Amino acid sequence: MLGVGIVGCNYGRNVLLPAFRSDPRCEVVALAGSDAARTVELARAANVAHGFGDWRALVEEESVAAVAVAVPPVLQLAVACRALELGKPVFVEKPLAADLAGAGVMLASAQRSALPTIIDFNFPELPAWRTAKAILDSGRLGRLRHVVAAWNTESHAVRLRLTSWKTAAENGGGVLGNFVSHCFHNLEWFCGPICGLGGRLLNLPGSNAQASVALALAFASGAGGSLQMSCASFLGSGQRIELYGDEGTLVLANPTTDYFRNFTLMHGARGDDRLHAVATADESGDPTRDSRIAPVSRLVKRFLDACESGAPAAPGFAAGYRVQQLIDAAARAHETGRWIDVAAACGEQHA
Repeated sequence: MLGVGIVGCNYGRNVLLPAFRSDPRCEVVALAGSDAARTVELARAANVAHGFGDWRALVEEESVAAVAVAVPPVLQLAVACRALELGKPVFVEKPLAADLAGAGVMLASAQRSALPTIIDFNFPELPAWRTAKAILDSGRLGRLRHVVAAWNTESHAVRLRLTSWKTAAENGGGVLGNFVSHCFHNLEWFCGPICGLGGRLLNLPGSNAQASVALALAFASGAGGSLQMSCASFLGSGQRIELYGDEGTLVLANPTTDYFRNFTLMHGARGDDRLHAVATADESGDPTRDSRIAPVSRLVKRFLDACESGAPAAPGFAAGYRVQQLIDAAARAHETGRWIDVAAACGEQHA
């Protein structure tokens, strides 16, 4: 039985805790937060043996054999690297770090340790996404020509006018770190490497909160693309990815405010006069249960498989570093007003 410690009392308690508890091979034995008294009470209420007000105490706890981290990216580097130094596998959140340099330090630490590491890019774990990927990989769309990705929603932080890492680009957040990090990973998972991009970032009017992005993309395959994302869209259109090939079209869409439920998949081939619905496995689950738990549970399973076998887990820190490269390129494109060529990724990226 693998003892797991979770650093973070928000996403860590609400999503990672039930996700790890879904696998009988591990037991969550410790929870760490910034408020010692509150964390002790939360641990007691959740029937977790240890509650700590300092992440260092959790990482150094003997009963903790693996560490899951759910803290702002500016803090994640120290936690993950210390756990790896102590020989403990690590499950982390996206983005990997607050900047490209920090992500490089984390990747190097993971490579030195040769321990299992995984990053929580969870959209590709959804059944509708897996079905879309299988259709794309089967060649039924032919050669990919163009990709259109759009995601318009109003985030919790924007709706409540909160100031946090999720709205602060300098702390690894803003629209790039919080949302577009997912988009970059997802687009390369579907379409292969992005080799160049250009575009603009926009703040919320009257605020320093980075809230919108519009990018043009070039893929190494020769396909073109566009990515538009806004986390300041009241009653927004949701998330939609359109994949256009020379032999067919595939559309993955979710118009609701629940990021992980209600995706539909449509496909059309040469000879069709419209798109047709594609049946996918039911991913709705218990409507009272946080929709993030199911996809994260699938990542947890792969992480624990790696902990047992010693083999690498995917998506690992190389995937997180790759996304950080693309985030850095998007920021430079905005700052310079120029097209940015992006070097090819190296190493493992996706599961």
